[in-house]
Parts: sequence; C-alpha cells; structure tokens
Amino acid sequence: MHVLVVHNRYNTTQPSGENRVVDQEVELLRGGGHRVELFERRSDDIAARSLLGKAAVPLLVPWNPAVRTELAARLRTERPDLVHVHNVFPLLSPSVLAACADAGVPAVATLHNYTQICPPGTLRRDGRLCTDCAGSAPLPAVRHGCYRDSRLATVPVAVGLSVNRRRWWSGVERFFCISAAQREVLVRYGMPAGRLAVKHNFVPEPGAYRERDGEHVLYLGRLAEAKGVRLLMNAWDQLAADGGVGVPLVLAGAGPLEGEVTAWAAGRDDVRYAGLYDPAQCAQAIARSVAVVAPSLSLETFGLVAVEAAAAGVPAVAAAHGGFVELVDDGVTGLLHKPGDTASLTSCLRRITADPVRNHEMGWAARRRYERDFSPAVGLQRLEDEYRTAIAGHSGGGHGAPPARKGNAGPRRGSRAGRDGGK
Repeated sequence: MHVLVVHNRYNTTQPSGENRVVDQEVELLRGGGHRVELFERRSDDIAARSLLGKAAVPLLVPWNPAVRTELAARLRTERPDLVHVHNVFPLLSPSVLAACADAGVPAVATLHNYTQICPPGTLRRDGRLCTDCAGSAPLPAVRHGCYRDSRLATVPVAVGLSVNRRRWWSGVERFFCISAAQREVLVRYGMPAGRLAVKHNFVPEPGAYRERDGEHVLYLGRLAEAKGVRLLMNAWDQLAADGGVGVPLVLAGAGPLEGEVTAWAAGRDDVRYAGLYDPAQCAQAIARSVAVVAPSLSLETFGLVAVEAAAAGVPAVAAAHGGFVELVDDGVTGLLHKPGDTASLTSCLRRITADPVRNHEMGWAARRRYERDFSPAVGLQRLEDEYRTAIAGHSGGGHGAPPARKGNAGPRRGSRAGRDGGK
C-alpha cells in the first residue's frame, strides 16, 4: 500500500510518546514492504517565526487554509491509497480532512487522547476527572482556562473542537482507538461507534531483557501531578518509614515537578532522580528493573511504559483504570492498584518486590502477553487489516482495496522466553 502519514510533531523539549509511536509505525510499515511518506509540521518551528507569525498561530488551530491547499495538491499528484492522520495541533488543523475529501483519498485517524470531546484532551480539571465539555459545546473549558491554565489559549482549541466535530466524524473512514477503555468513553459521548476500532499500539523488540532479579523500581515518564508522581513519592515515603523494599526507586523524565522531585531525592540512598533518558537508556533501565510503576491519576488511553516493560520481561504496577486494565493482567503480568490511593499503591509495591520467584513468573507472563498482543508482527497485521477496511469502505465495498498479504504478517523475532528457557 501507499500511505501518507500526517502528523504535527510535538515540541522536542518534552518527551512525546505520540511522536515515538508515529515513528515506530512508519518504520514498521516500511519494513513490511509498504510505501510510506510524511506530511508534517513541527511545533519546534514556531520559535523561529516572526512575532507576527507567532501571533497568527492560534488563528490556524481551527483551520489552516494553506495546509488544505498544499496537502490536496500533493494528494492529487501522488495518489496514495490512504492518508493516516495523527496529531493536527497546532499547525496542521482539521483542514487536512478537507484536503483528503478534495482529492478523493480515504483518511483514517489514530486517537492518541481525548481531544475529540475535551479541548486539552485529558478529561481532567483541578485534579479530577472532568467531562463537562464531552458531548456538548466546550464553553466550560474556556471558562476554566483548561488548556495551559489560560482562557485565551483555550479559545482556539475550543473553537476548533466545536466547529470541526462533525467534519471529523464524517471525514474519517476509521478511527483507531488505542484501548477499548478509550473507545467506550468516546462512544458514550457521541462519537460514531461504527467507525471506531480498537487498535492497540505495538512496541518494538527492546533489545534488552531482564536477566536477573532487577536493581530498582522504575518510574519512566512525565514528571507531573496527573501522572501520579506525588502519589508515588508519598507511597515510597511510607515504604521507607517501614524499612524500605530492598531496592531504590529511580525516576526518569522531565516535567513541571522536576524541581520538587530533585529536592525530594537529594541525599537519599533509596531514591535517585536520573533526569531525561534517551531511548537506549530507557531500554536498559527497564531491563534492570524489579518492576515499572505507572501510578497515573489520568484516564490514560494506553500506557506505553507497561507494554515496554512486558517486552523486556518486567512486570508493571499500574493504576486500575483507563488503558492499564487492558495492558496489565492483575496478579498475572503485574499488579493494579486503586487509582489515587496511596495505601493501595504502597501495598502493590511491597508485594511486587517481596517475592523474587513470583516476580519472575509475572515477568515471564508479561513477555508472553507482549508476544501475543503487542509485538511488531501483530501490530503490522492489525494496521494492514484496518487500512484495507477503510479503503474498502471508501470505495463502496472493497473494489480497489489492496490484496491481503500472503503468509505471515511480517518477520517475527524469536521469543526471548523460548531462547532462554522461559526467562
């Protein structure tokens, strides 16, 4: 197939799981023999704009006519089988859907968050779940300044959601939800159920696997309240007061709580703040973990770190809501704690570190789950199947859809469990 991927890349000053997923998916498709090209904008480029150019950016969020013209011309020239849309904020806008319609090319879209029903895409306000804008006009978001704590900054996001909602729903053949939990929420608030498919993210083979008991408990992600960082700090303090768990906590990432985390970790033997890891360092840190902890307070649409841990044969401790309940089999591949509950998180951390034999059993089970549901071969097959469904739907029932791949979905690497006797 010939696929054009549309994505507005997030600012590189903050780690973006979405950027990583897009890059990995492009590589996966190319490795599977498909022709994949990119139509991109980069948020990093905003800094280089003139003062007037920067001031104009909010006006482009709801609609960017220049992007529509440019993309439509490219589509007419190159005639891809399909356009795969990821993020369009802030420089692309939903005008990309109009370009697809202009050129008669079907579009699919991966929904990485909740921006279809919530202007900031988080379903959170003032530290709690919020659905005030879901299924209705997003006026509450403007009133509360939900995007960047600014009413002014929230206006273009809210306007874009309001004026383009129907365009999204009619202009996209298939939406890819990255968890069933996300799909359930979106359907509940009015999105067309028949167009929403569940397509979990895949995770590449990590190249580093746990060989021994592990050296630390690892938090890997954004240092923010919504990610449960303060909850984790409180739980770890309780464990330390009871004598600890025998291994330190390592926190790696960046975000608004970085200063607080740095001060909290200073002078302690049982905590280390490692800063921002590159991908190779992330893989090594996961492989050396007793467990990876993901105590997010948000209703996460997926939970990439839990699957990255599973790929390395490491169990996860995660909040029992959102996508995590699909990724972590409680008591089998890891443990789920009551969201936002310090005592529950403390108990799970104690249990996951107390019994090395049981911990290894969970790690092996997590690896087997990864191979079954989240490996590159599985990811490629599901992506191809969804593409064919979208192309067939656009053409009115299958005429012109590319044929199915013969044989295996793609090269599958040998099972770590098989090579190492189950490790």
